[in-house]
Amino acid sequence: MAEEHTKRRLAAIMAADVVGFSRLMAEDEAGTLAALKRYRETTFDPAISRYGGRIVKLMGDGTLVEFASVVDAVNCAVVIQRAAVGPVDSGIVLRIGINLGDVIIDGEDIYGDGVNIAARLEALARHGGVCISSIVMESVGDRTDVQFTDSGEVQVKNIDRPLKIWQWHPDDTPTERSRDPGPAAASPAPAAPATNGSPGVPSIAVLPFENMSGDAEQEYFSDGISEDIITDLSKVSGLMVIARNSSFAYKGRSVDLRTVGRELNVGTVLEGSVRRAGNRVRITAQLIDALTGGHLWADRYDRDLTDIFAVQDEVTFKIVDALKVKLTASEKADIAGVGTTSVKAHEHFMQMRGLLFFPGMGAELWRHAIDQGERAIALDPGYADAYAMLGIMHVLDFHNNWSGGGSEAALSRAEGLAARAQEMNPEGVLPNHAVAVTSRWRGRYDLAIPSIEKALSKSPDLALGLFTRGEIFLAVGRLHEAVRDFERAIRLDPGFTHQYLQYLGMSHFLLGNYETAALMFRERLLLAKETDIGRAWLASTLGHIGETTEAKQKWADLLEINPNFEFEKRLARLAFTDPSCVNKVMEGLAKAGLTN
Repeated sequence: MAEEHTKRRLAAIMAADVVGFSRLMAEDEAGTLAALKRYRETTFDPAISRYGGRIVKLMGDGTLVEFASVVDAVNCAVVIQRAAVGPVDSGIVLRIGINLGDVIIDGEDIYGDGVNIAARLEALARHGGVCISSIVMESVGDRTDVQFTDSGEVQVKNIDRPLKIWQWHPDDTPTERSRDPGPAAASPAPAAPATNGSPGVPSIAVLPFENMSGDAEQEYFSDGISEDIITDLSKVSGLMVIARNSSFAYKGRSVDLRTVGRELNVGTVLEGSVRRAGNRVRITAQLIDALTGGHLWADRYDRDLTDIFAVQDEVTFKIVDALKVKLTASEKADIAGVGTTSVKAHEHFMQMRGLLFFPGMGAELWRHAIDQGERAIALDPGYADAYAMLGIMHVLDFHNNWSGGGSEAALSRAEGLAARAQEMNPEGVLPNHAVAVTSRWRGRYDLAIPSIEKALSKSPDLALGLFTRGEIFLAVGRLHEAVRDFERAIRLDPGFTHQYLQYLGMSHFLLGNYETAALMFRERLLLAKETDIGRAWLASTLGHIGETTEAKQKWADLLEINPNFEFEKRLARLAFTDPSCVNKVMEGLAKAGLTN
């Protein structure tokens, strides 16, 4: 039997139950059940949908909800509890507990310490209030409009360590900040199809189109069309689009699209197929409601190969129309912009792009990618995106020295290609992203920041762009902004979470949120078992919070994986503008007894 795709993940968990439910039922069973139903329909369920939550299960008067974002979980809880003190009294009062932790996946259910702690926090919450763990408090920081009160440490059943808890109640209003997410009862429920992504924004995952050509060598073509559609949809500000890395994880698998929707937390899924024969191509596509499995739109296109760009645009516009998303004039123009009129040049570009994150990428595959990019440029010397992608490929050589020419030569080559791409298309997403990447590694943040801002203004759901901007913000000390970008990248690209968690952990570490950083690094070790840099940062983090025995064990494990590990060289490559960042890391190791 094939192993389940998703086994565990980091999640924010909300546990909620009705105060005095047994008493209410004893007094008026029918009336209580009717009131609970109305409350869920008018207040609780719309708030959960609005903030991107997934109701895992109902347990009598209790509910377990999973969120991809801890900030969304807290804001949702605040909205729910504020509604209870509004002008309409439902008679239903909740206690809510929220935790952030690792959860184990079992079909649609979740369990583990992360869930157990949320349940314990719910029992500690004041009637009509919210109780959160210290790790939630650290992670949220000042990103909500309420202030939680330190309620000390408590020992709870079946948890072997004391929990530091924080409380909030709607009555605690005098010192709240000015932002107001608004009452849940006044918030409209999401329009159909259901939205499981960002609050109020339709969400979609585009699965890799199936290659029906009978020729395995045409796989790049069907994959490339899928990725082109993802790229175009990512330019739509009113739509949340899952990144290629995560949607392509389902390639070659027979999977219920409702499962895809649940695992990627999206409301819709696009699937299709491509059959190519000579100069003819047949493309089928269907848009599926991920909650019901029902069809929202489907079509088939039989065209000449030269019409492939027009077909991709038409599919994109049909999806946007089906999801009732309004495009701006500039978004329409960006989607219609092809970048090249040469189908052959674009095919070479597809092959190069498809290798960017190919598993097991090494020198041979890298050289093949470079060859494809150079062929694309030879066929169309004005193809800016091909220059940009070639530049990014040479950044990989900068990190890995696959060419054997050294890192300086590789980075210089990457800079030249990226600059040429930006010169050809100053507003292009990929050219600006390439300049940002190359400038980031050169330490030219004066070039990197405006370039990545321009790329993300055109493609707000570009997960790799958010990651790049987060890296830059981390390096220059804009740590809160870095946290926001890495969290958003995880939402858009959950299949690449292990990499984002490393940088998210580093950001929390430098903010002094050591408990949160430790959680991020521990989670990364579960997802990337052989990571040396993850263990190094975790060891320093553990030193800061006094867990020296575990810190020493993590360092010993690191040296088994990489006996030649040189932490200070790895830190130097991050190019922090503030030297105290490196000092803080080395200080953590010293506290753990791991430096002289």
